[in-house]
Amino acid sequence: MRAYEPLNVDELGRNAARALMDYPATELPPNEPFSGSGVYTLHYTGTFHAYADMDDEEPIYVGKANPPGGRQGRKGASHPDTALHRRLSKHFRSIESVENLNARDFRCRWLVLDPVWIGLTEQVLISEYHPIWNVVVDGFGINAPGRGRGNQVRSRWDTLHPGRPEVANLPDREETAAAIWEAIAAHRQTGRTT
Repeated sequence: MRAYEPLNVDELGRNAARALMDYPATELPPNEPFSGSGVYTLHYTGTFHAYADMDDEEPIYVGKANPPGGRQGRKGASHPDTALHRRLSKHFRSIESVENLNARDFRCRWLVLDPVWIGLTEQVLISEYHPIWNVVVDGFGINAPGRGRGNQVRSRWDTLHPGRPEVANLPDREETAAAIWEAIAAHRQTGRTT
């Protein structure tokens, strides 16, 4: 049976993902601040060995920025919501703080969406592209450990890319950077998480 339902929830998520990827990648963060919440992709163009030769269309990371107060069920404040631009700017500063990456080697795509489509579109993008920093090298998008979570170990991301001051006091993980490199290589060969 051949069937197509253009208003199927999954199809709507794929439509938003395609719309995002149709835009050209721009400087991270975008030069001009803008209002809105939504989804974004980060793309790597540098020479760090584990990520070298990534396709221009292949995101290294997929993320989202929800409007303020969304988790509490509140509408945003009366000032313009700039959550998406703030999130991209925060990522730039985070990358800039590490020892072995150059923040200028990153580009981004972003799409302002109604909050109801943000989570769905992010899921579709991750499912479609299996970005390295989402499925193998976790920990890039986390915030500083909150109270009572300070005894957690460094993430894979912070183990591979040392230098973020907010994780400086976290204990090292048992897994080595070399093991993480191997997991990235296996992922890039098969497209699967290890």
